[in-house]
Amino acid sequence: MSPAALDKSAEEQTTSDRLEPVEACSERLTHLRSMPEIPLECQVCVVGAGPAGLMLGCNLGRFGIRVEIVDDRADQTPVGRADGLQPKTIETFRQMRLADTLLQRGVRVYDIAFWRSTAEEPLHRLGREVHYPPVIDVLDPYILLVHQGMVESLFIDDLKKRKIEVRRNTAFDSYSVCDSKSGPLQINCRTNVTQDHKTILAQYLVGCDGAHSKVRKSIPEAKPVGVSQASLWGVLDGELQTDFPDIWSKTLVYSQEHGSILIIPRERNMTRFYIELKSSPKADRNQLGQEFVMKRAQDIMAPFDVRWKYVEWFGRYQIGQRVASRFCDNRLRAFLAGDASHTHSPKAAQGMNTSMHDAWNIGWKLNLSVRGLAKQELLQSYEEERRKIALDLVNFDYEHANQIAGGDAIALAENFKTNVRFISGVGAEYSQNAVNMMEPQSWIMGEAKPGCLLPPAKVTRYLDSNPVDVQLDIPMLGQFRIYLLMWDVHQSRIFLETFCQAIASGDSLVNKLSAAAAISYAKQPRLPAPEDIYIRPERYTAVSHLFTFALITTMPKSDIEVTDLPALLQDSRWTFYLDDIPEQDTRHLLCTNKWLGNLGPGEVAIVNVRPDGYVGSIGRWDSSVDDSGEEAAKWLDTYYDRFMQVPVATP
Repeated sequence: MSPAALDKSAEEQTTSDRLEPVEACSERLTHLRSMPEIPLECQVCVVGAGPAGLMLGCNLGRFGIRVEIVDDRADQTPVGRADGLQPKTIETFRQMRLADTLLQRGVRVYDIAFWRSTAEEPLHRLGREVHYPPVIDVLDPYILLVHQGMVESLFIDDLKKRKIEVRRNTAFDSYSVCDSKSGPLQINCRTNVTQDHKTILAQYLVGCDGAHSKVRKSIPEAKPVGVSQASLWGVLDGELQTDFPDIWSKTLVYSQEHGSILIIPRERNMTRFYIELKSSPKADRNQLGQEFVMKRAQDIMAPFDVRWKYVEWFGRYQIGQRVASRFCDNRLRAFLAGDASHTHSPKAAQGMNTSMHDAWNIGWKLNLSVRGLAKQELLQSYEEERRKIALDLVNFDYEHANQIAGGDAIALAENFKTNVRFISGVGAEYSQNAVNMMEPQSWIMGEAKPGCLLPPAKVTRYLDSNPVDVQLDIPMLGQFRIYLLMWDVHQSRIFLETFCQAIASGDSLVNKLSAAAAISYAKQPRLPAPEDIYIRPERYTAVSHLFTFALITTMPKSDIEVTDLPALLQDSRWTFYLDDIPEQDTRHLLCTNKWLGNLGPGEVAIVNVRPDGYVGSIGRWDSSVDDSGEEAAKWLDTYYDRFMQVPVATP
């Protein structure tokens, strides 16, 4: 055979090996489809990759929990939708070390203006109000305007750094529970346009899949309860050309004839209009399109000229206030967060904020539950806490939305002042439960209170003399923070020594929990990111993966050395603070006075702070009493015994 024939034969053989007849290919596909599916396995399955789902997935990933995030959309939110971040949410992003990008790109709104026109009076300004007056003690007294897609991108980028990807085109279908209490949930999904079946096995399921949540519909006990209002609103995002003077303030414009507009400044020189669509009950909503809404906006804003250079996003919605009757199933295995559990109008800039704080709340609780460190009471507290906030929100939103529609600027301003702490996020307060141990009222003299967020305070970090915001300085690693406050460390030396000895003893629950957490994090560590080289999480886990101990004293730096402290607090040297810069505080107060009201010369106080920044409990002791340090250690054990446990060792 000639060389050419050999080459041809080899080419034919290669082609033959590479291609197979259509019939054989079809048979092989049928065989593959008939093969048993290999399910995905994880510890928590999150359904929905909006702000709530991504916030939850991001935190679980950081804690080292194996998480799967599924979403039926092909891609993230590109434009529009939610847009306002409240002061507490900005603080949360600061705690996560994710705020810088948003602060650089967002628009900050510090005030709100009110305008009105009637048949007798042309459109005129009624007045202005500071959005967050000094009575609201926050580091960021403004709303930060950034669209939802920017927030989602922030989370997605952080997840990618930890090798976690959102599973797109994957729709939740149903879930079932094994007969065994410890057995996994079977979560059934459909993937891609082919609607192929995909099974996920998980310990917990969290539905963050929006107002029409399929997860909620899969929980028999969780029914949306509430009402829809008849009013219809349009939303326009775009760049304006206008002579209206308050376009860069949050502004309510009310026309007695044509309805209301809420104006919100936006990033990239854009403006958002929420426009009330007063129309005949018989009107076809399909006729209320973008052109109709733009014309209505121009009518309300007359005689000012309003034109659009471009429109980036247009939407239309009907207001409804609903809260799910349950935020979890009876087994505490499936949970709801975000719009899946509560819906309301978007005009108070609460939806994305409240949704992400649902996730912020459940995230650390799931971390401890997956690791076997939590009693059932901890997961039960999620529904107790977040459903209360949802009910508070829809009640406020009902009044707020009606007053915007009614155009009563005076009533709206009064309603805003009454609810401004809640709107900012710092007024979202929890009641007594396993995690919030309420003390005798006589002890609660300062602004730090169980069930409330830790107030901001400025202190000096001892090691490097850096002024820091003490509530932000310790990175969020899923730990509890235990702050010890005293005027004079030397005077309280015996208290500190006996306290630290008791904490380190074999009988201490805090010590046993720390040992169990050390084993858990050794087996399943937190997922690192390149930025950790700057954050240095190891500084805050030197003593325990579960607790960070911090010492705050008013002593001058020259009067004390780190070596004067007991060993446990020497190991916690990065959280040794001097309370000496009240002039830099938001209220010009010492941290000690702000948090506690007052502290006697020989008193020591302990402020227990949960991983989400809420105060869990506060205690005070007279350091001159011999066994006060031991009593304080027992008090800590009593608090953590309410909702924590040492896992039973498996053979």
